[in-house]
Amino acid sequence: MKVLLIDHYDSFTYNLFQFLGEILEEEYASRFKLDVFRHDEIGFSEIESAKYDRIVLSPGPGTPENHEYFGVSSFVLRELSGRVPILGVCLGMQGMAFMAGAKIVPARLPMHGKLSEILHDGKGVFHGLPDGLNVMRYHSLVVDPEGLSEEWVRTSFAGDELMGIRHKTKPSEGIQFHPESFATEGGKRMISNFLFRD
Repeated sequence: MKVLLIDHYDSFTYNLFQFLGEILEEEYASRFKLDVFRHDEIGFSEIESAKYDRIVLSPGPGTPENHEYFGVSSFVLRELSGRVPILGVCLGMQGMAFMAGAKIVPARLPMHGKLSEILHDGKGVFHGLPDGLNVMRYHSLVVDPEGLSEEWVRTSFAGDELMGIRHKTKPSEGIQFHPESFATEGGKRMISNFLFRD
């Protein structure tokens, strides 16, 4: 299995990279390839020609509306959605939602290093996990679900704030929180569901 992690200059990218590596190692021993590139240090043609099996879009500062913060990831979402399973984490999810018509707006309260309880639909990355999970959040922007295309399912919420989305027909999914945090319940299962479930 070949997995690409696109880094949006986030301090948590290494933690996510390590988390992905541990999960892949358990399943595939050494028979996997895990690459990480910053969003402005790899071209779309390189990504496309590498034929990755999974792509993860990391957290990061800024907003996906600004190419300076999201770079090649916008091309990945536009060109590879439906061909390669893609998981967006935090900024990565916001990028998915933005490209699907949603607005990215300030959260009611900045959520940096704070736990929230989420309710979810039990599908996709949430398969096999109980409702009411505590997850770690590090963000001050959220997706306004009002403008989100009906092609996307709203999969999880913390109160009235959207915490997860999933495309109805394409293998693309996003989560607003950090699954790699030790404080997120079921984070390892979420990543495993993305990597190994069809």
